[in-house]
Amino acid sequence: MREIVRQSPSYEVPLHLRNAPTQLLKELGHGAAYRYAHLEPGAYAAGETYLPAELIGQKFYDPSDRGLEKQLAEKMIYLEQLDQAARRHAK
Repeated sequence: MREIVRQSPSYEVPLHLRNAPTQLLKELGHGAAYRYAHLEPGAYAAGETYLPAELIGQKFYDPSDRGLEKQLAEKMIYLEQLDQAARRHAK
């Protein structure tokens, strides 16, 4: 992960994650279609993306198969399945 950070430029924050304190920024798309995860089923916004487009698909964490990390790995698989289903449904 550090290597990716070192080699990557400073990407723009995705528009839907940007603050829109003025009407102009709202008109430019800042904050449009933002989904607040805590209001979603299971407090998870399935299919939502938080990374810049250039980093989508990068893997930044690979849990081990021991202890709590094994449970985290299982949860990550479950959340990825929710994401995939949400993306299929959005098409």
